[in-house]
Amino acid sequence: MPLRRRASDTLTDVVDIARRLRRVLAEALPGLDAQLRLAPEPRVGWDPHQVPEGWRDAAALLLLYPHEGRLHVPLTVRGGGLRHHTSQVSLPGGAMEGGESIESAALREAAEEVGVDPVSVEMLGRLTPLHIPVSGFLLHPVVGLTPLRPAFQPHTREVARLLEVPVERLRDPATVRHEIRTLRRAGTAHDVNVPFFDVEGEKVWGATAMVLAEFLAMVDTVALGG
Repeated sequence: MPLRRRASDTLTDVVDIARRLRRVLAEALPGLDAQLRLAPEPRVGWDPHQVPEGWRDAAALLLLYPHEGRLHVPLTVRGGGLRHHTSQVSLPGGAMEGGESIESAALREAAEEVGVDPVSVEMLGRLTPLHIPVSGFLLHPVVGLTPLRPAFQPHTREVARLLEVPVERLRDPATVRHEIRTLRRAGTAHDVNVPFFDVEGEKVWGATAMVLAEFLAMVDTVALGG
């Protein structure tokens, strides 16, 4: 199922992509092992195998859409005035509100942050939840697909920049790089090897990179690309 096709093939491709991804998302996922491929090392003060009690649920939308003959995913550079993860790259998402499902929360956040029309999105399934120590969230990523490129309208306060990233760009091994950062945990500085996707001059790391790592591992199982 190639990522690059003629414009006349777009609708057929989207239907085929939806069918394949829905099927594999309903099966056993690549899970934590795939997520950890893009996790910082060492994981100081964080055990990814244990989710502490009292964490707040959050949802994120990994949205796929065709653009210029290729599948893309939107990422946002978070606004500098936000409470958590300012200026970092993330999927559209945020805290779930009372009574919301994961899917409805992900769609609401995508509508608020980048102007995606929820009605246009076909929800395909969920990826593996990931807890994020810095913010205290248990993140529930969900995969959606829309047949046309959304008419994006980034929120002026929450989104500093919108990135439209081809999936095949994320699948290119040369896109993944590493750097040593000094991070603080419990008042102590630690040197950490941080893997990241180098995309349009931005470094996509941490939880976002880990979610994308699992998605890409899943994509490989359905031969999404070529």
